[in-house]
Amino acid sequence: MASAREMLNLKTDMALIREEIPDDYAAVRELNRTAFEGEAEAQLVDRLRSDGSVVVSLVAVEGREIVGHILFSDLAVETDQAILGGVSLAPMAVAPRLQRRGIGSALVRHGLAVCRERGKSVVVVLGHPEYYPRFGFSSELAKNLLGPYSGDAWMALELIPHVLEGVQGTVRYPRAFDVLS
Repeated sequence: MASAREMLNLKTDMALIREEIPDDYAAVRELNRTAFEGEAEAQLVDRLRSDGSVVVSLVAVEGREIVGHILFSDLAVETDQAILGGVSLAPMAVAPRLQRRGIGSALVRHGLAVCRERGKSVVVVLGHPEYYPRFGFSSELAKNLLGPYSGDAWMALELIPHVLEGVQGTVRYPRAFDVLS
C-alpha cells in the first residue's frame, strides 16, 4: 500500500489529487461558492487557513482546472482522560458538473490517509448519512461526542482503532466554524 505522501500527486482515473498551494486559493474559493451555492463554506476555508487550523487541504485537478477540494482542520476532542488529536472534515466540494464520478471519494480516501500519517486519531463530519459510512464514518461512534451537531448526519471515524471505545467527550471546533452558525 502506498504511503500518504506517495498518494499525494496521485493521478486517478478522473483527476490528479495533490496538496493545495497558495496559487489555488482563488479557484478553491470559487469552487466552494459554486458547489454550495453561497459564501459560508468559502469563508470557512479562508478563516481556517488564516487561523492556522488546516491539517490537510487537497485539490483534485483536471487539466489546469481545480474540480474538487477537501479540507481537514484541527479539532479537539476533550475527554476526562485526555484531549484526543482529532480533525473535522469540512468542507468537501466537487464541481457540480463532475459530481458522482468518484472525485469526492478519492479526495476523502487520500485525505484520511494523510490525516492518519500526520498522527490524528479521530475524524468527525457533519455530512450525508448515505455517503460517509462507505469510508467507515458512523453516527454510532459519534453518539458519545458532545458538540454543536447531533443526529444521523453527525458521524465519527477512528483513525486509530478503538480510540473512541468507552470514551465520552466534548468536541471543540475552531472559531472559524462560527461563520456557519
